[in-house]
Amino acid sequence: MVEWVQQADGIWQYIALFLISLLPLLDVFYIIPVGVVLEMSPVAVGIIAFSGNFIMVLVFAIFFRQISEWRNKRRDKKGKSGPSKRETRARHFWEKYGLPVFSLLSPSLLGTDLAALTALLLGSSRTRVITWMGISLVIWSILMTVGSVYGLKYINWI
Repeated sequence: MVEWVQQADGIWQYIALFLISLLPLLDVFYIIPVGVVLEMSPVAVGIIAFSGNFIMVLVFAIFFRQISEWRNKRRDKKGKSGPSKRETRARHFWEKYGLPVFSLLSPSLLGTDLAALTALLLGSSRTRVITWMGISLVIWSILMTVGSVYGLKYINWI
């Protein structure tokens, strides 16, 4: 996928990066350093990574019921009725710290889209999940942009 962005020129490079940022599990932790290494504008890369990830949070929030029904049918077919180890750990963390801390920390552990889906599965409202994941994405996007620019300059990658 990085080659796809590398081969594009001008505005198409930014469009390619945006399309990649829409993919699940490719969060700001991957998109921003790639854009900075490719010598794209760090501010534009940060905004693009945030936008792509936030759109996926919105998609998961809007289509949560359909995703949940699909997930339940899939689990029933496999014969799994109880929560998985990951779900048990997420619920424990959720009960201990709540949505604000969960949304700030989980993108680095689960990914933004899975964190949003997990928060919805654990019973939080769509509005609160969208708000807190948006705040979390803004913070992580800024941190990753600044960290990528200065960190990659420090190790002479750019």
